[in-house]
Amino acid sequence: MKRREFITLLGGAAAWPVSARAQQATKLPTIGYLGSATLATESQRMAAFVQRLRELGWIEGRTVVIDYRWAEGRTERYAEIAAEFVRLKVDVIVTVGGAVAAAKQATATIPIVFAGAGDPVGSGMVASLAQPGGNVTGLSVQSIDLAGKRLEILREIFPDVRRLTIIGNVEYAATVLEMGEAQAAARALGLEVVRSEIRRAEDIAPAFEALKGAAQALYVCPDATINANHARINTLALGARLPTMHGVREYVEAGGLMAYGPNLADLYRRAADYVDKILRGAKPADLPVEQPTKFDLVINLVTAQALGLTVPPTLLATADEVID
Repeated sequence: MKRREFITLLGGAAAWPVSARAQQATKLPTIGYLGSATLATESQRMAAFVQRLRELGWIEGRTVVIDYRWAEGRTERYAEIAAEFVRLKVDVIVTVGGAVAAAKQATATIPIVFAGAGDPVGSGMVASLAQPGGNVTGLSVQSIDLAGKRLEILREIFPDVRRLTIIGNVEYAATVLEMGEAQAAARALGLEVVRSEIRRAEDIAPAFEALKGAAQALYVCPDATINANHARINTLALGARLPTMHGVREYVEAGGLMAYGPNLADLYRRAADYVDKILRGAKPADLPVEQPTKFDLVINLVTAQALGLTVPPTLLATADEVID
């Protein structure tokens, strides 16, 4: 190596730690990411969120820090994680609607962005969609408004259905609202309805025992507890020969019959836009809650065949994804 090249290399090596120390001295903005379930069940949503941040100039480890925490389907963990984020003085908390109450109780100053909430106004998360007020804003999933549509689709596949069970975690306010909407829609269609109320994962198996002979199909209301146990619910439903209607695409990948609802990856991607605006100085109170714009109908033909159901060609033609 020539002497000049060696000196240049040495100079660069000597200068690098100074630059690194200067970069470390400047604290990067920190996002507290509170996932309702686990990385395995939420990986697609998280990836969409991180990718959109990158497109907006927020590169993990270089221009922003993302501190991930997973509640693993245990809603009691929400308060614990939110309090930890407050102690860490994160700049913004990103989570789901079910965790907002705990996050709001932990802080009235740190901005909170929900990537999906069933009824943000009715649940008391925001004052209104146009003017959220306070430190909370985000995206609605319109789960209540979609209940009737889901049941209409279910009847296309299973026209002989007469008895429907609606299962959900009644500890989550948005689930209670959705169960009521689904119950009203089912009765309008002439269906007999049974509500199966759970509060924790341990209630799921007994709930299915109680359903024996009382239901022909199952409407599943999503929340953190359901999210963490959706594969188990689908297994129990298949064993009981119950067609399932979900609102979340991933539930169908895990053996559910069908799902119709907002594309959650798209909602998480759009949540990154909220974070970008907040990190650049916007106030959550000034950022209106937005509605979903992309909806998916997903049908699992393997499950349909196992249940002896024939999916009409017209419905298959309108499906966004068919699993076979």
